Amino acid sequence: MRRIYYTLKPFIPRRMQIAVRRRLVLYKRTVVSDIWPIDRKASNPPDGWSGWPEQKGFALIIIHDVDTAKGHDKVRHLMEIEKRLGFRSSFNFVPKRYNVSPDLRHELIENGFEAGVHGLTHDGKLFSSKEIFETRAPQINKYLKEWGSVGFSSPSMHRNLDWMHLLNIEWAMSTFDTDPFEPQPEGVPTIFPFAVNNSHHHKGHIELPYTLPQDFTLFILMRERNINIWKQKLDWIVEHGGMALFNTHPDYMGFTDKKCSIEEYPVKYYEDFLQHIKSEYKGQYWHALPRDVTRFWRETMVKPKQPKQPK
Repeated sequence: MRRIYYTLKPFIPRRMQIAVRRRLVLYKRTVVSDIWPIDRKASNPPDGWSGWPEQKGFALIIIHDVDTAKGHDKVRHLMEIEKRLGFRSSFNFVPKRYNVSPDLRHELIENGFEAGVHGLTHDGKLFSSKEIFETRAPQINKYLKEWGSVGFSSPSMHRNLDWMHLLNIEWAMSTFDTDPFEPQPEGVPTIFPFAVNNSHHHKGHIELPYTLPQDFTLFILMRERNINIWKQKLDWIVEHGGMALFNTHPDYMGFTDKKCSIEEYPVKYYEDFLQHIKSEYKGQYWHALPRDVTRFWRETMVKPKQPKQPK
């Protein structure tokens, strides 16, 4: 079904795509209330867990997937909002879908942000077969090296963790604790990072599952008109000392006073949520870039493999 959808998608008007997805999501929402937005099975910390740096109560990571050229043009607006409020994030770009400005990437890095790779073309086919993935992985690695990036965000959360050792990455966001509305709906489930060790010959990577609902799902498909679900989920993550990772898209944020289009929501929702975090949880969270969380996790939670002893 997924292959059929992505084959037909270019020929389906965007308004119709969204209308159909809204009906499907609203129907599914009625039957998944036991696992969304909170799956209580995801709260258990991993074995050996001793807490976040600086004795903070929870971790806060912000990631933005930039899906389109329209989103690329909004990145600076979003960056300025975060700078003003004291936050930093990773912006992940699709290298072969639109022109990714080197100046923009450098500006992000110079201002303390991170830049990652978000697939290759965002056509829904990256993980459709091992042959396709093996063909595209070297191209993704080329952009990772060129951009000095260590992170990979999987388009539409398509994934095959066993194949991802072909990518030269330290971290990936291709999973979630719970999101039954995604094409691959199975959650991890955990609100903590975890290591993916593919074989004895590869170091693997650290998975950073997103743990707050995606903005497109909430505000475009479900047409929520407040940030209450984000607040509710954040409260639960804080209660269990987990990782609050949320993935938003500048593509779908409206930055002007004009009425938002069918696939936009007011950026004020996002800004209000950052303000809420600052005021409600001041001093309680470790706010870090994905690469820093990854290195902390690898240093403290990933045990080095012991060499095989001779028989």
